[in-house]
Amino acid sequence: MFKLLFAPLRWLFRVVFALLILFEEWGWEPLRRVFALFARLPVIRQFEALLKRLPPRWAFVVLVLPSLLILPIKLAAVWLVTRGHVLLGVGIVVAAKLFGTALLAWLFQLIQPALMQLPWFARVYARWTAWKAELLAWVRASGVWRTARAIKLRMKRFFRRGRQTPPA
Repeated sequence: MFKLLFAPLRWLFRVVFALLILFEEWGWEPLRRVFALFARLPVIRQFEALLKRLPPRWAFVVLVLPSLLILPIKLAAVWLVTRGHVLLGVGIVVAAKLFGTALLAWLFQLIQPALMQLPWFARVYARWTAWKAELLAWVRASGVWRTARAIKLRMKRFFRRGRQTPPA
């Protein structure tokens, strides 16, 4: 009986986390590259060099700090939504999520070697990576995912054919 009651909740949990992870996966690398464009500035290059030399514990602090700094912005956005400014609030949440993901991806790339020197972090990261891979495999095996990919491929082919102009 217990299993029967919680099966839908487990499924919902997996779907919600899968959507969040898919967003992160979609955005992580492109957003990191966009953020890395700022790294061409000399002051940012110096900051990157400093980040790469951080001891493991300080690297962890640097990893957590942006999330803590963005949290008040997200809370203010929720407050705006409660005051009737739904589009502005949602826009701020989306912008904060994009900026936060870009910043985190850029930082993580720089400080991952130091973070992996923390035994507990390396264990948690390995578990997280395995769990994420299992969840993404579940999503990619689903009928919804396979149908969406088939539609995407058909649309790509359709638009590719549409761009080809006949010889004059």
